[in-house]
Amino acid sequence: MNTNLSRDAAMSLLREHVKGENMIKHCLASEAVMRAAAKRLGEDEELWGLAGLLHDLDVELTHADLSVHGLKSVELLSEKGYPPELVEAVKMHNEVAHGQKRTDKFHKALAAGETITGLIVATTLVYPDKKLASVKPSSVVKRMKEKAFAASVDRDIIRECEQIGIPLPEFAELAVGAMRGISDQLGL
Repeated sequence: MNTNLSRDAAMSLLREHVKGENMIKHCLASEAVMRAAAKRLGEDEELWGLAGLLHDLDVELTHADLSVHGLKSVELLSEKGYPPELVEAVKMHNEVAHGQKRTDKFHKALAAGETITGLIVATTLVYPDKKLASVKPSSVVKRMKEKAFAASVDRDIIRECEQIGIPLPEFAELAVGAMRGISDQLGL
């Protein structure tokens, strides 16, 4: 990968386009989950991690409009010289914008990884006196089944982890563990 495409450069790019600290934290959590998934699957941890970090690069520019979210990121990342496979994964994390189904392992991992981070954060909020350290992966899986609790979470996207060879309970454990590793940065 081009040395100009370092994590520091990616973080600067993210901070240039995303001002909301909660969204920055979500991107950091997604990066951690993607690095863990890449390691588990024997994939490029740096590439997958940067995709996790940059997947919501245009969320504020597009006002989170799912009909276009991800497409502006494609332009920004391409202009900066990011690898085509990273750009495509960022585009494909929101299949609504372009109407194509995810088929690639990288695409499915990014979509599942960034979606489960939201569910894990929501799980920590159920018990405000507790922190991420007390979240059990089994609780995350249980929360997926609670229709009222997880109504805003697309559980089918999280389940794409199974299509890439990581069973849901293991994926929840992997994601919780990855996020615990940066819990101080996430404030959880």
